[in-house]
Amino acid sequence: MAGGGPVRSAAVGAALPIGIVGTGKHGARYLAHALHDVPGLRVAAICRRDEAAGRALAGDLGVRFHRSARELVADPEVRAVVSAAPPSIHEELVGACIRERKPLLVEKPLATSAAAAFRVRDAVIASGLPCMVGHTLRFNGTVERVRELLDRVGPVGQVELTQGFEPSRLDWLDDPSLAGGGNVLHTGVHSFDLLRLLTGREAVEVSCLVERVTTRRTEDSFVAAIRMGPASGPSVLATVAGSRATEGRAGSIRVVARDAQLVADHVHGEVSLLRGRARELDERVPDVPTVLAILRLFPDVAAGRVAPPVDVRDGAAAVAIADACYRSAESGRRVAVRTE
Repeated sequence: MAGGGPVRSAAVGAALPIGIVGTGKHGARYLAHALHDVPGLRVAAICRRDEAAGRALAGDLGVRFHRSARELVADPEVRAVVSAAPPSIHEELVGACIRERKPLLVEKPLATSAAAAFRVRDAVIASGLPCMVGHTLRFNGTVERVRELLDRVGPVGQVELTQGFEPSRLDWLDDPSLAGGGNVLHTGVHSFDLLRLLTGREAVEVSCLVERVTTRRTEDSFVAAIRMGPASGPSVLATVAGSRATEGRAGSIRVVARDAQLVADHVHGEVSLLRGRARELDERVPDVPTVLAILRLFPDVAAGRVAPPVDVRDGAAAVAIADACYRSAESGRRVAVRTE
């Protein structure tokens, strides 16, 4: 293990005592699964910005409460950390986990800017600390089925991804000081990560438009055109669109390849393979609780038995695409995606 000494982990066969930072709307799902569905984990402590609600919940659960993420990480009863907190605290949180040698599962986005994401990436890599990023869409059953079918459609030339959701009721998501951005950063990164996963390539340049439909300070609607490397020669062209200004949910995937097309919806669990005018395959895919899927892997990742399936390199690359989207929207021009 590089740098900083050994990682503190529970004994082999024992449940890993974790601290959860953020137990609001999204963090509540991590908490519920950790409490009831993952025998390899034991909740030892929680932290929440709403102190009254956090203390009451900790009392009900019989676990420790901490007013700050830093206090939770320093708690000797906590051997690993799960964070579902706003990304504005991630750099500080990751730094604390590195100092305390406590493995971390951190919700996406990894950071609020490309520069911060690269600092986090480089610090984690240098430390050797096990750190997994919660790009949970990778564990969606429809996404996994699309990936399985890629070898039946030939080389990929174009990808189209869209996500549509209802407006968020979380006030902090419309506060740039906490959220760092709007739909591009908080939902778009799922699609940016999926784009890298489906093409096996990195984003080279981006052109993006953003709009506020129901939000006031951050965007809730965007459309981005993205060129996936290499920087010269044939590349994969992609469009990614996201909206949090509708009461209808959908998450479409369209992969245009040499021999066929894949058309899917990861919200409704539908996958089709189109060859010519024929539907060669039409499937319904069972829903998979993606937060549970990633939590089940965390004990092995924390113990160093397996590598993180989604690591800080992946998290930083997705944030870098979001960062390019913001720079493009602000300048009105096509921009290059930063890598450092």
